Amino acid sequence: MRTYPEVSAVGARAVCLGVIAALMAWPAAAQTPAPAEPQQPSPAPDRCLALARNEAPSGPLFQRARFELASLKPYQIRLTYHGHSTFTLESPKGVAVTTDYNDYVRPPVTPVIATMNVAHSTHYTDSPDPGIRHVLRGWNPDGDAPAIHDLTVEDLRVRNVPTNIRSSYGGPTSGRFGNSIFVFEVAGFCVAHLGHLHHALTTQQLAQIGQMDIVLVPVDGSYTLDLAGMLEVLKNMKARTIIPMHWFSGFSLGVFMEAAKDHFEVVENPSPTITFSRDQMPEKPRLIVMPPGG
Repeated sequence: MRTYPEVSAVGARAVCLGVIAALMAWPAAAQTPAPAEPQQPSPAPDRCLALARNEAPSGPLFQRARFELASLKPYQIRLTYHGHSTFTLESPKGVAVTTDYNDYVRPPVTPVIATMNVAHSTHYTDSPDPGIRHVLRGWNPDGDAPAIHDLTVEDLRVRNVPTNIRSSYGGPTSGRFGNSIFVFEVAGFCVAHLGHLHHALTTQQLAQIGQMDIVLVPVDGSYTLDLAGMLEVLKNMKARTIIPMHWFSGFSLGVFMEAAKDHFEVVENPSPTITFSRDQMPEKPRLIVMPPGG
């Protein structure tokens, strides 16, 4: 056990004052590019990594599986890519949440929660399945204010961090707070779906999101943030697993994969479904390409 020498009251006071001064000076030296539109903060979330970590036996990082609501260990989650920006995340207690739920890409199983990041036809619907218990829209249809969500169902928590979209994008929510990054906290994992991200994340937004294990990122390079900007966002987020989405051809996906090789290990998974285990997350950042399906 490491021991530390005692310090005098005067010495302790000097150390404390030094720490406080350093903390007060830190924000001015740690800035990231600001978005084109001013941001309104959402409520400060709990740190994602403060969630209880369950001890888990060793096993493979991911396993191929069919999409079905099957049992998971307390330290596992299952993720299925349906296409475009739509995934279904399953918790150990069987809570399923589907991202960017819309009229074109739908899962074969009705989720408990549906999130919709942006008011675009391929990212939302006005006619969700009536069996969905919670429908969370990432924009506020009632005015120029952010939508704020923080919902816990069984062992899954979902919250959002609003971002802006370009006014040229069109639609009923162009401009301020037109998109949301949804964050899922489950089984000791922290998963972020970046939605239709159009700008670099501010220091404040990165703090609101927290430290993520898995990031689902749009990689089209034009409708959302450009390639260089999106790679910078991913480097700032420091997630250990990155999964591309919102690509429209093998060519555009290939361009992103080629650029990503300089920063991340790139793995192509043959199945649209992966089961992640808490103790088997990679130490170095890894990009996993999943085919749509499931």
